[in-house]
Amino acid sequence: MKYFIVFLQMVVLVTFSSRAQDKLLADTMSISFKPRVIITTDLGADPDDEQSMVRQLVSSNEFDLEGLIVSTGCWKKTQQNTEMLDKLVNAYGAVYDNLKIHAIGYPIPAYLKSISLMGQTGYGMADVGKGKDSPGSDLIITTVDKDDPRPVWIMGWGGMNTLAQAIWRVRDTRSAKELEAFVSKLRVFDILGQDDAGAWIAKTFPDVFYIRATGVYGWAPSDDYIDEHIQSHGPLGAVYPDRKWATEGDTPSFMHVFPTGLNDPNQIDQGGWGGRFSFIKQENIRSMSEVKKINENAETQYDPYYMYGNTIEGSEAIKRWSVSYNNDFAARMDWSVNADFEDVNHHPSAILNGDRSRKVLEMPVPAGSFFALSADGSTDPDGDELNYR
Repeated sequence: MKYFIVFLQMVVLVTFSSRAQDKLLADTMSISFKPRVIITTDLGADPDDEQSMVRQLVSSNEFDLEGLIVSTGCWKKTQQNTEMLDKLVNAYGAVYDNLKIHAIGYPIPAYLKSISLMGQTGYGMADVGKGKDSPGSDLIITTVDKDDPRPVWIMGWGGMNTLAQAIWRVRDTRSAKELEAFVSKLRVFDILGQDDAGAWIAKTFPDVFYIRATGVYGWAPSDDYIDEHIQSHGPLGAVYPDRKWATEGDTPSFMHVFPTGLNDPNQIDQGGWGGRFSFIKQENIRSMSEVKKINENAETQYDPYYMYGNTIEGSEAIKRWSVSYNNDFAARMDWSVNADFEDVNHHPSAILNGDRSRKVLEMPVPAGSFFALSADGSTDPDGDELNYR
């Protein structure tokens, strides 16, 4: 079987299939960039959080996952425990030995369990303030405080009040300069808005780098694809539920920072697997309609607040890469059930002008001049022919 994937600087498309693990490891070792990610998820509100978590876990070698936090949101206003998250992490543990054969960097299951924590157990800003600290909010603070220059991406799959509590705590206990330093390391990717905490953050801390993604439907794979390539594949496939509404509504958050080389996540107007966003902040991007039903003034009390939002393309900015991210997911699920390197497909090592990283390359080119792009040295660990465009 051949897979077709985008996994390179600029937009060079390549095909791959099967051979030689030592070559794969040598090439993978050269890729040093990983985004730092903390996920907050209202697991149990809709099956799509479980779906997105399966894709996140099977792709976890591409990220520095630093927190998996169970949170609340407008569709699940209380949370009790991490049992649903533990079930997903246990399924990952059952296939970990297979996954690590096919790519380096997969976190050990014990580590993922250690960062699987409870966030706020109550809903919205009512559960933010003095005495409201949670293991999840403490983890966010500890993670941002690390001596690491990379920003920390907080992915909101439900409400944002666990992050709000972390920021509230820092404001309450540190100087204005220390608060500014803390906030400057945050990158927020909020799926649809699912409580009033996002508006509070954007209003109270206008310098926070805050994306509220609303173009998150219409890009996902079909039910037939899910049946064939995901749910039929071992322990992780078994915990990927059928959709109730839309499939994987939260996945664009981490796809935005997926190191494909297509985009610098901080340059949100470049576009990539997670969509495209405008650097012109939008006023009062509202949360899902349920938030207003819970409290008529939930967000209007913070008007005006400003966030980065999707461009007019909406989910089409994601869907244009569907062949690539669908094949990536399918290949990884094949890895999860196959201990034989030779039997499945692996990503090519794509090189552009001698650079083998997945960072976006910048070239100063005078107007009207000619320049060269070379993929010389690119290889396929499975020994297959590479095609370029």
